[in-house]
Amino acid sequence: MLCFHNHPRIVQASSPVLHLGIQPEECYIYMEFASKGTLFNMISQFRGKPMPENIIKGAALMIIQGLDALHSHGYVHCDLKPANVLVFPSTTFGEPWDLKLADFGSSKEPSTDSRSLFPGTLQYMPPESLGHDGVMGPAVDIWSLGCVVIQMFGGCPVMTRDCYMWGLPKLISPVANDFLMRCLALQPSRRATAAQLLSHPFVAERVSVPLPEMIPCHSYLRFPSAIIDNVVEQGGMML
Repeated sequence: MLCFHNHPRIVQASSPVLHLGIQPEECYIYMEFASKGTLFNMISQFRGKPMPENIIKGAALMIIQGLDALHSHGYVHCDLKPANVLVFPSTTFGEPWDLKLADFGSSKEPSTDSRSLFPGTLQYMPPESLGHDGVMGPAVDIWSLGCVVIQMFGGCPVMTRDCYMWGLPKLISPVANDFLMRCLALQPSRRATAAQLLSHPFVAERVSVPLPEMIPCHSYLRFPSAIIDNVVEQGGMML
């Protein structure tokens, strides 16, 4: 947090020192107060129904801005999920609230061997991060971002064998479909970077015009296996 002092998408520490408690394991970091809770709280208010797509676009953009800052300096969050995205009163014109990334306890620092790290919350982790030799690079955060966006669309994780897949129960626009495909490619090298996603139309072109023709997610055979429509298939394809 101190490395990203004053960054609008990274939660700020209010003190540069750690505060130790009476017990040896008690250690505290004082941070700015997120009066509106977390993104998880916001999603929960919709009770499984999708958030408005324009709101999802704004939230995704703010998360990407935070990830781009981390990745461009060699950091990886490694545990991106709605509960680790804090919500603040808006200082951004036209936005209902501001989002900031938080909880960096699992983060990968520059030049750290990813094999020494543990994966974050399994529902949001990609296949390559699991196992004894799991890879924890920037592509991990991009996969997690895709899962978070699906959750904002009303999706939920489904356990299958030793990993989680995500069900998307609603129709999505073509631009949202393309954004999720770029986040959830099974091969890490094929996922978009945070810098590339900043210019993706899903987040870059937020205008008040009628949404394009809606398409069912099962109409794309090459849709990643992380996005399913009440069916779980292996191998990155829907059959």
